[in-house]
Amino acid sequence: MRTFFPSDSCKESQLNAFNPQSWLQVERGKLSKLSSQHLASSSIESLIKVPEPPLLPYYKPVDYVEVLAQIHEELELCPVQEKSSLFLLQFQVFRGLGEAKLMRQSLRKAWQKAITLHEKLVFGAWLKYEKQGEELITDLLSNCDKCAQEFGPVDVASQLQNDTNVGSHEPVPMSGDQILRHVVFRIGEEKIVCDRQKIAALSAPFYAMLNGCFMESLCKNIDLSENNITPSGMRIISEFSLTGSLNEVPPNLLLEILVFANKFCCERLKDACDRKLASLVSSREDAVELMGYAIEQNSPVLAASCLQVFLLELPDCLNDNRVVEIFSNADRHHRSIMVGVAPFSLYCLLSEVAMNLDPRSDKTVCFLERLLDSAETDRQKLLAFHQLGCVRFLRKEYDEAELLFEAAVNAGHTYSITGLARLGFIKGHKLRCYEKLSNVISSVTPLGWMYQERSLYCEGDKRWEDLEKATELDPTLTYPYMYRAASLMMKQNAEAALAEINRVLGFKLALECLELRFCFYLALEQYQSAMCDVQAILTLSPDYRMFEGRVAASHLCTLVREHIDSWTTADCWLQLYDRWSSVDDIGSLSVIYQMLESDAPKGVLYFRQSLLLLRLNCPEAAMRSLQLARHHAPSDHERLVYEGWILYDTGHCEEGLRKAEESIQIKRSFEAFFLKAYALADSSQDSSSSSTVISLLEDALKCPSDRLRKGQALNNLGSVFVDSGKLDMAADCYVNALKIRHTRAHQGLARVHYLRNDKVGAFAEMTKLIEKARNNASAYEKRSEYCDRELTKADLEMVTQLDPLRVYPYRYRAAVLMDSRKENEAIAELSRAIAFKADLHLLHLRAAFHEHMGDVLAALRDCRAALSVDPNDQEMQELHSRVYSHEP
Repeated sequence: MRTFFPSDSCKESQLNAFNPQSWLQVERGKLSKLSSQHLASSSIESLIKVPEPPLLPYYKPVDYVEVLAQIHEELELCPVQEKSSLFLLQFQVFRGLGEAKLMRQSLRKAWQKAITLHEKLVFGAWLKYEKQGEELITDLLSNCDKCAQEFGPVDVASQLQNDTNVGSHEPVPMSGDQILRHVVFRIGEEKIVCDRQKIAALSAPFYAMLNGCFMESLCKNIDLSENNITPSGMRIISEFSLTGSLNEVPPNLLLEILVFANKFCCERLKDACDRKLASLVSSREDAVELMGYAIEQNSPVLAASCLQVFLLELPDCLNDNRVVEIFSNADRHHRSIMVGVAPFSLYCLLSEVAMNLDPRSDKTVCFLERLLDSAETDRQKLLAFHQLGCVRFLRKEYDEAELLFEAAVNAGHTYSITGLARLGFIKGHKLRCYEKLSNVISSVTPLGWMYQERSLYCEGDKRWEDLEKATELDPTLTYPYMYRAASLMMKQNAEAALAEINRVLGFKLALECLELRFCFYLALEQYQSAMCDVQAILTLSPDYRMFEGRVAASHLCTLVREHIDSWTTADCWLQLYDRWSSVDDIGSLSVIYQMLESDAPKGVLYFRQSLLLLRLNCPEAAMRSLQLARHHAPSDHERLVYEGWILYDTGHCEEGLRKAEESIQIKRSFEAFFLKAYALADSSQDSSSSSTVISLLEDALKCPSDRLRKGQALNNLGSVFVDSGKLDMAADCYVNALKIRHTRAHQGLARVHYLRNDKVGAFAEMTKLIEKARNNASAYEKRSEYCDRELTKADLEMVTQLDPLRVYPYRYRAAVLMDSRKENEAIAELSRAIAFKADLHLLHLRAAFHEHMGDVLAALRDCRAALSVDPNDQEMQELHSRVYSHEP
């Protein structure tokens, strides 16, 4: 979920506390005349306050591995119609873990396993909503003759089967009087002659009327004037009774006939009208008008067709009050008509979209109330209770929020304790909140968020200790770093404050952390560094607003610019080379942002920006930059290259390769050859393709380009030579790359030394990289392969300090402990990382350890959780089968 749930109490305490103009006078240098004492007091205090950690509206089980394992086991045993709802629950678990890729994987599984059309519509629309901004990819794939419209409109009428009994009534042979073969229905002044037995076959009521003991059975003329049917409508009904089909009928008459058919229980006629109307729904206006009829007349096909239109227009349609009213006012019966057996899935989607638009809105509350009303299982209820509690809390409806959080806790959602604690603090029960969290910590295996939350209800050393423990258990939580950094800054220990905030920014490019560091630099009058951070923020989120949303980041960027020297284009390129070669990715982003504001060619700059964002693990921002590169491409051959990278980065390697070839046909260029080599190396499993890749990279190096890209090409060429066993040629490539300051080539050269049995040389080469690189966690990890066990352990400990998300160090340490027969310590080492990162390799290794120790149930649990992460992993499937065969 994209919504950030900040603390209301913190927002109020900081309201209007910061006025950027007072810090950033437009007249250059004016700020520096302020006294340092003034800077160290109230202004700094207002500038660097840290908001409380957000209250997250997510499903966060205490033991997510256990829950994933349970879901996997249920998926193996449950009826096929229950699978999609279980994958939706799996999606909610991954969302609580912040695993975006796994979330989308679970949604896709829910869509694939959906049995009913309604579930297909909901999950297809959800996947389309998650893919907002990727329309260009769909267009590119269409141009490549590859169907990508898998989440587009479906023919509802053909796919939704009618479960209603629509059988006809057999005609009764008439004896003697042939006058009764026909019946004349009089409507006003007009008469419509119908076949009596064909009309009787439409429904039981007509059959009883025309063939039973009613007086109409003996009448030739029957008055239908009081039944809201027009002569035109009755003629169409008469024709349908003869032919069994509806031809071209105006929508207004179809609606009239639908109401009539429903009144007289003409199921075949009603179904035909239902499907005919469903085929006519093509716009939101149609859907809004017809959904009311569909619900009132119990017409599921028409309702599904209208629902599809609404869902495919998310999120825009939720800004239409008429659509919101339809979803909000639907009771249980109406929901069953509208969405069949999938109301919980529907309102999960609507609630998420509404929260992303405005978590405080009435429609968000209403959708969450419908979600709660649709919940059937305990796990569904606890999610609905918690999410509605979070929204009530934001709206300051504290009594209602408290009841909802209590219900969520009682249903088994321990994380909802955070909501109760925040409410208790508002009511002045600080000590009670502390005790509540202490009880949770002592009753379960503690998690980082528990200590983080408890820290809010204590002061001084106790708070610091809790936050240290929170970071130890979950180093991905940003609040502890921010609080410690702000505290150190308040004590005027700027060096320690920057070191603390840099710890988290070294592995997690969080906007709130960049904002805090910007404040530090501002307070220290280090305007160039402040500019770097605000430009990085704007690269990641162009519309970002700082200081609790009160100041646009772009405005602050303008103000800071007045305090720094402007760079020429040549200056910018020199700065970019310096930062790129020192592996200062955030600094490089800043320089490129500045260059984009000039008249420099934008296509190539946006492309460079995308490469940096990928290295910084910001795939969405990287894709946005690639699309901008395509938009600003000055020529067709350059545009084709960027299209190729867009396709390659989204997993469409062959299509990316084709774009590279089209570009080369127009003009031989460095980037086209480089893309083709990259895509070919990735798509071909044939070792003989390496000679082609080498040739392509050599062709690329013959084409004009800048040193930044040529260094990358030389580095890649060296890697191909190494894989081909051509170490001398590889070494030449790496040396040449280093001559043009491609610092990462040290890693390739180290590999060459190692393969030549020069372990000392390899270690020394990696040490050079560590010394040069600003972001060097990967360098420490690689160097650990070239030293003895003690130095390896030291390097890998450094890796974990610099980037706790890297899993190899945990696996290595666990393996060493297992070799030393310290089984419990080995499992504890893996569990340490598994607690905050759902990683296949960590779970796989822990499952193997449990199997080795004879703990079959624990091994089976880890296998099932791992298969939730990657159900197609062959080794994991084999381990699962082996362990499962030993289950008692």
